[in-house]
Amino acid sequence: MNDAFFKKMENKTGVSMEKMFALANAFQNADFRDEKTVRKLIRQVSEAANKPVAKDMEDKIVQTITAKGKSIDFNTLSNMMNKK
Repeated sequence: MNDAFFKKMENKTGVSMEKMFALANAFQNADFRDEKTVRKLIRQVSEAANKPVAKDMEDKIVQTITAKGKSIDFNTLSNMMNKK
């Protein structure tokens, strides 16, 4: 693995390499049709990034992800987040 790449990511995001790997693993094994799982993932990302997610935004994200399951388009989520 490229340590310089991960250091750059840590500096840019404020999220440690260990947390990034833990999040990636959680996403890889998640059932995106399960509302509780999706809410847990949203909270983990929010906590890792130190960026709170409002309840109404969390509800919208959960609704979008669970409706589409594994076929979620992350550009859709990005656009939702940027429309605050």
